[in-house]
Amino acid sequence: MSIGKRIIRWVDSMVNLIMVILFLMLAAYGIYAIWDSEQIYQGADPVQYDKYKPTKEDALSFEELRGINPEVFGWLTVYGTNIDYPLVQAEDNETYVNTTVTGEYRLSGSIFLDCRNSNYFSDFNSIIFGHHMEKRAMFGEIGEFLEETYFDSHPYGRLYYEGEERGIEFFAFLEADAYDQKVYLPGVSGDEEKSVYLQNLLSTARYTREIPVSTSDHIVLLSTCSSGSTNGRHILAGKITDETFGDLYEEQELEQKESYRVASQELWENLRQAPLWVLATAVTVLASLLLLWHKIRKRKKRRKGDGTDEQEQRNA
Repeated sequence: MSIGKRIIRWVDSMVNLIMVILFLMLAAYGIYAIWDSEQIYQGADPVQYDKYKPTKEDALSFEELRGINPEVFGWLTVYGTNIDYPLVQAEDNETYVNTTVTGEYRLSGSIFLDCRNSNYFSDFNSIIFGHHMEKRAMFGEIGEFLEETYFDSHPYGRLYYEGEERGIEFFAFLEADAYDQKVYLPGVSGDEEKSVYLQNLLSTARYTREIPVSTSDHIVLLSTCSSGSTNGRHILAGKITDETFGDLYEEQELEQKESYRVASQELWENLRQAPLWVLATAVTVLASLLLLWHKIRKRKKRRKGDGTDEQEQRNA
């Protein structure tokens, strides 16, 4: 074999080897990217915080979370959505952009209150931030309020802070710019300034609900990024109330589960009380149907086999 052919074969082998290595590297990167993405969404799943969620009967678990991170101060829930997270506040608005409430680094970050606000929600207007994520994580569902029917059907939420539950009554949905100081100005003081701020929210809102809101109220803005533009933001504005509202979605789910349980129990009781001949007849009918189905499948397979044999004989 000539030296030229050997060189060509060697180069060909090296090219094939490099291609295989590149393919394996791309495959490994793809698998890692999928795994990393799942880790991000798992880190943002509110289910992992359920064990810490405060209730009227139990606030000890929430205090356990505060023991892990003293900057945890409350809990936010928007009924009918996946928004059900602990609230944190740092000395700046950067810490919790990529840090979980338990102090771990995650791109999903946390739901956090503007550092300029009081965490007792004593300010006229408070701003809460969260990432806009897919799979209904963090504030990903705020964008759903772009649909008027969704806005109309999700009017309530809940805040927990200082050991007490408060209600949230959502009155407006806005599309704003991240640098709009008429909106992103927490802790507005003075009756005139409050009135101007409130009127700007209502006049620029995409949707509003007929709820009385005045300068003596305390309002909260849930803010997240929008996919429409770099600086675009979606904001859901609500009034904090002493009255708490029932979670109609949770009640409906519980009622549905209860109806299924009752129906199953009634079916079982009916079967237990049915005469023996009824059960025997039902079993016989079911067995007959299964046998008939099996015979039909067997006949179809036989016909298919006969057709194949005929075709082979013709070809021969």
